[in-house]
Amino acid sequence: MSNQPGGAPLSWASAAAFRRHFWQPPRAHGDVIQGREVSFLELFYDLVYVVVISQAAHHLSGDVTWAGVGRFAIVFGLIWLAWVNGATYHDLHGRSDGRTRSNVFLQMAVLGLLAVFTGEATAGDGPAFAAVYSAYLFLLACLWYTVRRQDDRELRSRATPYIVGVVVSAALVGASALLPDTARLAVWAVVVVGWLGSIVILDWRNGATRDTSINVSASLIERFDLFTIIVLGEVVVGVVNGIADAGRTPSAIVTGILGLGIGFAYWWSYFDFVAASRVRSDRGAVARWLVGHLAVTMTIAATGGIMVSMVEHVPRSPTAAPAAMLLSVSVAVGALALVLVATSLANWQSKAPVYRPVAAALVTAAAVALLLGWLAPPPWLHILLLMLTLGAVWIFGSLTWFSYARRVR
Repeated sequence: MSNQPGGAPLSWASAAAFRRHFWQPPRAHGDVIQGREVSFLELFYDLVYVVVISQAAHHLSGDVTWAGVGRFAIVFGLIWLAWVNGATYHDLHGRSDGRTRSNVFLQMAVLGLLAVFTGEATAGDGPAFAAVYSAYLFLLACLWYTVRRQDDRELRSRATPYIVGVVVSAALVGASALLPDTARLAVWAVVVVGWLGSIVILDWRNGATRDTSINVSASLIERFDLFTIIVLGEVVVGVVNGIADAGRTPSAIVTGILGLGIGFAYWWSYFDFVAASRVRSDRGAVARWLVGHLAVTMTIAATGGIMVSMVEHVPRSPTAAPAAMLLSVSVAVGALALVLVATSLANWQSKAPVYRPVAAALVTAAAVALLLGWLAPPPWLHILLLMLTLGAVWIFGSLTWFSYARRVR
C-alpha cells in the first residue's frame, strides 16, 4: 500500500490490525469495564425513545379515558421492555468499536420506524407496529446469541432461556399482527406481564447467590436515571400541546405553567431520594427496582398525555371526567412506585430514619392525590394542589435528611 507523507507505510497488516481493533466481538459475560460511564452512543440511542414515547403519549392525549390509559400502559410496557433489553445488552456486552456502533445504529433505525406506527399502535397501525416490534426483538435475540456463542458451557446454559424468551416474545408479537385489535392488545399484555413475572420469579430464585441475577451496574443505574429524564420531557410536551390546543388563552397558559410544576416536583423527589443509588443484594430487590422504575416512568409519561386534556378543559369547572381522576391516579401510582424503588436500595436499612418517614409521606401524598381526583376541582386548582402535595413531600424529606445528617455527625 502507499506511504503516508512523513510516516510509516500503510500496509495490509496495519489495515488488518485496525479492523481487528475496530470490529471486535461483544464483551463476554463477566468482562466488566470498571468505572464505565454512559457513552455518547448510548445517549444518542436513548433519544430515539424520546420520539417513540412522545407518539404514545400523544395518542393518550386524544383518548383520556380509562380504556385509553389501559391501552397506553400496554404499549408503554412494550416500549420499556425494548429499552431495558437494549440498554442492558450494551451495558454488559457493548464496546466503543465499529461493530457495536453499527448494531446500535441498526437498532435506532428500526426504532425510528417503530415510532411511525406507535401513535396508532392500538388502532389502524397495530399490525405494522407488531411487525416492526417483532423485528426489533429478533435483532436483539441475534445480538444476545453472538454473546452466547463465545461463552463457556455453564454460561451458555444460563443465557439460553433468556434468548428463548426474547424469540418467543418476538414470535408472539409478530403473530399478533394477524389478529383483530382487541385480541392483539391481549397478546401484547400477555408479553408484558410475562416479562414482569419472569423478572420477579428469577430474581427471587437467584437473589440468594446474586451470581445469576440481573447485573445492576453504576452505568446501568445512570441509564435508568436518564430514561426518567426522557419521560419527564413528556410533561413539558403535554403542557405545550395543551396550551396550543386551548388557543393560548391566559387561563390555559397559567394552568399549563402550573402543570410544569408537577414535572418539576417529580424531578426533585426522584433525583433527591432514589436516583444514583446502588441496589440491594438480597432477593427481590432487583425486581422491585425494575418494576418500580416501569411504574414511575409510565405514570410520568401518562401525566404528560393527560396534561393536554387538563389544560384544554380550563374553561370548564369541574374538570371533564375522567381526566381529573386519571391525573390523580397517575400521580398517586407514581408516588407509590417511588416507595417501591426506595425499598430496593442498598441504603434502605442503614438510612431507615430517613427513608421510612419519606415513604410514609409519599403514601400520604398518594391518598391526597386520589382525594383531589374524586373532588375534581377546577383544572388550575387541581394541578396546583397536586404540585403543592408533591412539593410538601420533598420539603419534608429534605428536612428529615438534614436532621438525620446532623445526628450522625
